[in-house]
Amino acid sequence: MEEGAPASTSQTTEAAPASTPATAGSMANTAFKSLGDVLMVLPTSTVIVYEVLNPIVTNTGVCSVANKVVTAVLLSLCAFSCAFSAFTDSYIGADGKVRYGIATVRGLVPISGGDDTDGEGRDFSKYRLRLADFAHALFSVIVFAAVALLADANTVACFYPRLMAQQKALVTALPVVIGALASGFFVVFPSTRHGIGYPPMKPAATALASQ
Repeated sequence: MEEGAPASTSQTTEAAPASTPATAGSMANTAFKSLGDVLMVLPTSTVIVYEVLNPIVTNTGVCSVANKVVTAVLLSLCAFSCAFSAFTDSYIGADGKVRYGIATVRGLVPISGGDDTDGEGRDFSKYRLRLADFAHALFSVIVFAAVALLADANTVACFYPRLMAQQKALVTALPVVIGALASGFFVVFPSTRHGIGYPPMKPAATALASQ
């Protein structure tokens, strides 16, 4: 009887890790899905520029002083782009092309090219600046900072390599938390703007709005 005890113990010990891959895979899937949800609230063009340039300026995580400076500049510009995009909007011009403008307290100020008469007869006051725009800008910067500074392996290795040991846990947990907060925020305070870096309004919708 005593000889059989160790065998059952070893079987139990060997069987325990069997559930680990499934659990890790489930957590990873949740993390990547949440990361995708988070990135959807950011300007698409900004995210693409950052994803393309980040491995180059950080030298894939092996940073010199120059790499750190350039990376910091890139992060600052992308963060500014996220905030600035929240104060822009788009409309369909008389030629059927998408035009962009900056939202002010009086309405939209067109900044893209086009005919001088392109905005005649259009009510730009409905695009005026709102308090929610500041909230969207702030939240976009927070989301970008969380993803870029903590969930990006190259940035972490460049600025604080000691966190590399915790990187897997951060990549799994942080996007889930930020994704939940971002989803909740934009459900309560949805953005109706289609600014620079975001998909423009559909022509049919803008045509009705301009009437």
